[in-house]
Amino acid sequence: MDRDLISRLTRADHPVNSPLDDESVRRLLRRTVHRGDERVLDLGCGEAAWLLRTLTTHPDVTAEGVDTSAPALARARKEATGLGVDGRLVLHHQDAAEFASPRPFDAVLSVGASHAFGGLLPTLDAARRHLAPGGRVLVGDAYWEREPSTAARETLGEYEDLATTVDRVVAHGWTPVFGHLSTRQELDDFEWCWTGSVATWALDHPEHPDSAEALEVATTHRSQWLHGYRDSFGFLTLVLRRTSE
Repeated sequence: MDRDLISRLTRADHPVNSPLDDESVRRLLRRTVHRGDERVLDLGCGEAAWLLRTLTTHPDVTAEGVDTSAPALARARKEATGLGVDGRLVLHHQDAAEFASPRPFDAVLSVGASHAFGGLLPTLDAARRHLAPGGRVLVGDAYWEREPSTAARETLGEYEDLATTVDRVVAHGWTPVFGHLSTRQELDDFEWCWTGSVATWALDHPEHPDSAEALEVATTHRSQWLHGYRDSFGFLTLVLRRTSE
């Protein structure tokens, strides 16, 4: 099945591609882009939802996003044009881990994209390379709310508990200045939107050659969530500053 189609469908009914509702996104951005005239970078931006929200809220902000999905970036450009912010947004089609810029950024975002860097700490290393002195990083990643099952680890990979996750970030040279733990409602809404959007498309397009596979993708994901990781998976979003410049 077309990978971009699945990606597009899973994001269709949710504000961002992470378990965060509109109010949480707003609060996190307010803590990260606090002056209103920052240069903002999103590593692994997808359809640039975080950047578009920032640009429409702050007319003096400029932003750049990096992602490997050309279709997602094309949709981001179209949305930016419709919102009238395309003149302040630059999008790069490349691996976020390899992105380089001659100028630093006041804020670096990477929420739910740690897989592109090989984990949370490598994501912070990448953000550090782009961050201006005194700048802020907004990063979001998973943690275990309680001891996961073997199936949960096999599905999602290796994470730590909340305290250990934050301790590792601090030991790596960062100080949290704000944070958010996704609520049960945010976590469940994200999964219902993910599976529901794909399933709805499959049921609405029974004659499409990808319909049966899309329904199977939704069914498999829902089963993994409900039977595997729902009771142990958590999502942490942090606003960070470097402990020493």
